[in-house]
Amino acid sequence: MRDILDELFVALRQRRDADPADSYVATLHHKGLNKILEKVGEEATETVLAAKDAEAGGDDKRAALVAETADLWFHSLVMLSHLGLDHQDVLDELARRFGISGHEEKAARSK
Repeated sequence: MRDILDELFVALRQRRDADPADSYVATLHHKGLNKILEKVGEEATETVLAAKDAEAGGDDKRAALVAETADLWFHSLVMLSHLGLDHQDVLDELARRFGISGHEEKAARSK
């Protein structure tokens, strides 16, 4: 079974050059990186607010957080696609960091 991230990558690549009238992803690419980054920022803010609500809320608030996180991940994938990267680059970086103390990893980045 194909991974949903692989499927999304294929769809994003196909829609990048589609007619903006037919594809939301094509519309974002057509409008350029600044528009894509605006959407990433908007979704990040909505995710933060949903997380605050989910901490004290019930199942509906937790579901809203999941939905907002999906929006954030989706728009982040569009951003990566626009820049010629894909989810595997991020997964490879996470794999590289796995097993390394967060404090050590952060210290290594600041050098």
